[in-house]
Amino acid sequence: MLKAICSKKDLTLCSYYNCVSDIIDSDELEKLKLIRHHISTTRFQHCVNVSYYSYILCRKFRLNARAAARAGLLHDLFFYDRKAYNSAREKGQPHHSRMHSRIAVKNASELTDISVLERDMIEKHMWPVTLSLPKYKETYIITVIDKYCAVLEFCVPKVAKVTSRFSPHN
Repeated sequence: MLKAICSKKDLTLCSYYNCVSDIIDSDELEKLKLIRHHISTTRFQHCVNVSYYSYILCRKFRLNARAAARAGLLHDLFFYDRKAYNSAREKGQPHHSRMHSRIAVKNASELTDISVLERDMIEKHMWPVTLSLPKYKETYIITVIDKYCAVLEFCVPKVAKVTSRFSPHN
């Protein structure tokens, strides 16, 4: 079952899935299932989390929810180890936080046609680190949701571990 963190909804059974069904099972996204991301999740799951919650928020505000779902799924489409990159980078070479969105845009555009809006969302999801301002409201939303999901991915497993100690079943 495909689901987002803190959600019990099967994402394959809702309107969200129609927005991403043509790309979610691609070989490129499958590879992300093998890469650890934000300590307790995979890069694929992080992208699903960002995709789904960006879709929900954009739909609520009557913005382009389809573009948000697609850009969210593709925003971290890179395959290198970010810690290894940062420790091996040379002086003057951009930090991972600044560079990976460019690589994700390149990989996303090789996988599927991306719109100008989707490009802006992927390229600038790390704003303000990326410096150039987002052009669209959807880009601000994906930027905030990306950080929100990173916090959830870090905290939720820790909270679950602590609360399980106090469960009456233990």
